[in-house]
Formats: sequence, structure tokens, C-alpha cells
Amino acid sequence: MENKRLNSIDLGAIKTPAYILDERTLRKNGEILKSISEKSGAKFLLALKAFSSYCTFPILKEYLYGTTASSLNEYKLSVEEFGKETHIYNAAYRPDEFDSYLEHSSHITFNSFSQWKLFRDNVKKSAHRPSCGIRINPEISHVNTSLYNPCAPYSRFGVTKKEFEADELEGIEGFHFHTLCGSQAESLEKTLAAVEEKFGEYLHRVKWVNMGGGHYITAPTYNVPLLIDLIKKFKEKYDVEVYLEPGEAVVLHAGYLVASVLDIVKNEKEIAILDTSATAHMPDILEMPYQPNIHNASKSPTELAHSYLLGGATCLSGDTIGEYSFSEPLTVNSKLLFKDMAQYTIVKNTMFNGINLPSISILREDGTLDLIKSFDYQSFKSRV
Repeated sequence: MENKRLNSIDLGAIKTPAYILDERTLRKNGEILKSISEKSGAKFLLALKAFSSYCTFPILKEYLYGTTASSLNEYKLSVEEFGKETHIYNAAYRPDEFDSYLEHSSHITFNSFSQWKLFRDNVKKSAHRPSCGIRINPEISHVNTSLYNPCAPYSRFGVTKKEFEADELEGIEGFHFHTLCGSQAESLEKTLAAVEEKFGEYLHRVKWVNMGGGHYITAPTYNVPLLIDLIKKFKEKYDVEVYLEPGEAVVLHAGYLVASVLDIVKNEKEIAILDTSATAHMPDILEMPYQPNIHNASKSPTELAHSYLLGGATCLSGDTIGEYSFSEPLTVNSKLLFKDMAQYTIVKNTMFNGINLPSISILREDGTLDLIKSFDYQSFKSRV
């Protein structure tokens, strides 16, 4: 079904580079999350750090309870464009910004007891009293890439059992933990065991627990029944509200990036230079690292007849996307469609080298492609 839908897109009419956000897949993911919420009682939030394209918020807020913001800009975007619960977490709040969060946030999580003690009087004095929580670090994670491991040794995120200040819990109504990254339900099960072992004596004293993000819930391989069972048992045991804030799961497989071939050069291998960039437009390719899928291409350089190493248009030597094979030879102006390009792309992209940002469009359920935003020289000039 996906291939049929993608084949119907007139790639030749698209000015590249261009992100395309798929309404149908966003709704499919939303229905999965809404069903789990109804069966388990958990409340799902959109983590804006992963995806904050507010042109899709009218769709997503049909399925989600709100958002989690990690900065004042994300907070303002949530309040203005999402309009439901706004949860705030930051590794450290700026004193000149903190009171702004008190105006509309529903929940504020503090990364440390020192931050809580610094700002708790501000909370007490505010007319709007958000529910406050502490981030805890259960010191367990199944994330293989250290760059994305929030519980790695010497992590700055959350309070460990050794540093926990039980006598400072007055006014704290929730706990937040985040240990996962694109992980399965079995990893959450092990995390919950560690949370109970280290912090179980305090769980009956709070009203809510935020189990963070990194849950690969909408992937076909995810064990949804186990997740539902884990949440229900946890809620019943401790009488708490449970929140999850996946970013990737909300928009999994719901985004594409269309690029054009600018040139083909040869240096022992055929190398196609594109008008997009790994470092500028798809940074997780280099940071994770991983190799994305391309529609009608193979990640095996020998599976199909024509093989190319794909490179970006910037001057970074390592701006390469990977080696692929195609049924037909690539030529200048050939269009490539990269899959699963919603999460951590638009929010992390840059205009390094002055390379233009991809435009943003929405592929509607009826197949209509709506251009939402494009970028130009003024976009670059305003940033620098």
C-alpha cells in the first residue's frame, strides 16, 4: 500500500529538497496510540524535541493529550498551536525564563533537587500552579549508541538513588524517567523493575509518573499487549497517572525527503551528488549512525543493476548517505525519495554552507500535496 501511494506522487513536479509529511500515516500512528491509551489508561504526549512541525498539530491533537517541551520556544509553540496539556522538562532552567513557564504549563519536571529548591518559591507564588516533578535516573538503559543513552555513566540527566533527597519531596507530585531510544516494551519492563527497586518506597507519594520517550510503539515488531499490561499493573499498584512522551513513534514512517541528483562523478565508484545533505538535513545518519531507506532502491549495493555512493552538497568530507543500488541508472535530475524522515530531521536541520532548507509539504489522505512552507535567502540571512 505504501509503495502504491508513493508511486502516485509526481516527484518530477516537486522542487527539491523537500520534506513531505504523510497525513494518512500520522493518523494511523495516532489511532494506535489512542487505542493503547484507552486500554491502559496511559496518556500520550508529543515530544517536541523530536517533531514540532505545527502544521500537523490539528491532526495530532485528535489523538494525543498534549506535548512535552524542552525550551521556552517549544513551550510557546505548544501553548499557541497545540493548546492542550503542556509538560516542561529542561536539564536546567534559566532564571530569566522560568516564570514564563508558570503561566500555562500543566506539569514542570526538574532535573535535580537543586533546581527544585531554586524555583519552588516561584511555583508557590504563581497564580497558575503547575504540577511539579523530579526526574529520576534508574541507572539502567538498553540504548546501544552512547550519544543517545540518557543513563550512561556520568549522565547529567536525573537524580540517582545515591543523590536522592527524600526530605525535599514536599510539593513534588510526580516522577519522570527516560531510559529508552527506539526501544521495545521488554526494555521498558526492565526499566520499571529498576525504578521500583531504587525508588519504589517513594512511588506511593506521587500522583503521576512520566515514563519518557524512546518507545518504538508504532513499529510492527512492538509488543503492544506487554506495554498495556505493564502500564495497567503500574497504575494499579501505585495509584498514579502514567504519561509517555514518544517522539519517533508518533511520526514513524510519516515523513519523506525528496532530493535531486546534481551530478555523477567517479572515483573508483559511481558517486551521485545530491541537493540534500546528511549533515544539514538528516543529521542522525551521521550521529546514530544509520543508513535510511530509499523508495525503489536497495541498501545492498549489489542487489540491483546500478550502484551509487550518495553524497551531500556540502563541503563536509563525511557528508555521505550510503551506498545503494537501483534498477535503472541515475542521471542528473533523477529524483530520490528517502523514507522515515519526520523525526529529528526538521527540528535538527541546518543551513550549513548556506545550503537551502527543504520545503515542507503535507501529503493529504486523498493524495493532494499541500505546500506549507519554503525557504530562501532571507531564511538564511535571518539565521546568521
